[in-house]
Amino acid sequence: MYGLGDLSRDGHHHPLNGRGRLEQATVGDLFWLESCTKRFMTPSQTLRLVIIAPDLLEGIATDSHARAQAERSRQLRIGLLENGYNVVAVLPADTFLYERLAQLQPDMIIVDAESEARDSLEHVVMATRDARRPIVLFTNDNDTSHVKDAVAAGVSAYIVAGLSPERIRPILDVAMARFEHEQGLRRELADVRIELQDRKIIDRAKGLLMQRQNLTEKAAYDKLRKAAMDKGLRLGELAQRMLDAADLLG
Repeated sequence: MYGLGDLSRDGHHHPLNGRGRLEQATVGDLFWLESCTKRFMTPSQTLRLVIIAPDLLEGIATDSHARAQAERSRQLRIGLLENGYNVVAVLPADTFLYERLAQLQPDMIIVDAESEARDSLEHVVMATRDARRPIVLFTNDNDTSHVKDAVAAGVSAYIVAGLSPERIRPILDVAMARFEHEQGLRRELADVRIELQDRKIIDRAKGLLMQRQNLTEKAAYDKLRKAAMDKGLRLGELAQRMLDAADLLG
């Protein structure tokens, strides 16, 4: 796992020691990071990003494909930094991703993948199923046959060959706006479902009161409403409790 401090201006990753400090960073690296931070200080820094990317350190010296992908990943991270984003960690898409994301609580997830884009997405979607977050995928894989499935699974933006620094900010802004819009729609849908369910429950509770206490429909509703207000409950919650108690008592 790599944090923001792992990326030096020469593109190498410097592992963090147990106290969270750089072991091999040079003074020049630190000045470069500081200058970038000051130069590009913008509101986007409030967004905490986690990058999901494969670990390419093994075999990078002999594998030209791995070197090319590592360079591509380096450019993405530099682009995010230069646009003022706070990259809190770089994680592999493995079985520990759920726990790591729960600990870091990022605002957005960036998936950096190539031919293994589908596998990476599956891990990310599973890891965010209980706490949805905007997901942006950057890839060089021209096979877009699974884009529809990716968007349906929760990916906010699927970007092919979109690593130009000037494109990063608008891409992430649109992805965040789209995610927030979709979350609003989900909340509205959930509220509608709850309201419909409450209506059915309230009607059953009214009918029970009308039958057992010989009340009119309005009187039964008024009685339910007053009891809900007195107890600080939603009308549907109170009605459900009344029905549960009635079932228990027979």
